Amino acid sequence: MKLLAFAASSSRSSINKSLVTYAANLIENAQIDIIDLNDYEMPIFSSDRENESGIPQLAHDFYNKIKEADAVMISFAEHNASYTAAYKNLFDWTSRIDAKVYQGKPAVLLATSPGPGGAGNVLAAAKASAPYFGLEVKADLSIASFYDAFDMEKGELKSAEVNDKLVTAVSLLLS
Repeated sequence: MKLLAFAASSSRSSINKSLVTYAANLIENAQIDIIDLNDYEMPIFSSDRENESGIPQLAHDFYNKIKEADAVMISFAEHNASYTAAYKNLFDWTSRIDAKVYQGKPAVLLATSPGPGGAGNVLAAAKASAPYFGLEVKADLSIASFYDAFDMEKGELKSAEVNDKLVTAVSLLLS
């Protein structure tokens, strides 16, 4: 299986990147491609820019990464109860190539935050809109209070119960 995994965040110290990296590596024998949204930074989307300059090559590159994958795993950071600007901009540009950005790929959607909400608002929004954008959500999981739940030194979840939930979610990509 070719798995495309990323954090929907541009933070260099993203806790969502830590989570999605850990989760992706739970899939045995997968060819994992973990990408960084900072490698896809583009001008803010506008129809005027699109009409003047076309769709940036980086949006095409992102679309092709999805095309090459068998499955997708995204961990969403939450900014003001919504998507990060970095993810939304990349998504907006890529949707101009094809509204079905995710091309029918199966996916596991994750989210975490330092607080008790676990980025649940953005995860709910992503899950609700997924079918419109060609994403087949197999499972979703929010992990609250990331720094209490995740051992940064060991790079793993502390709670066996939470880890079991993550393992179950990730295993649904294989079904």
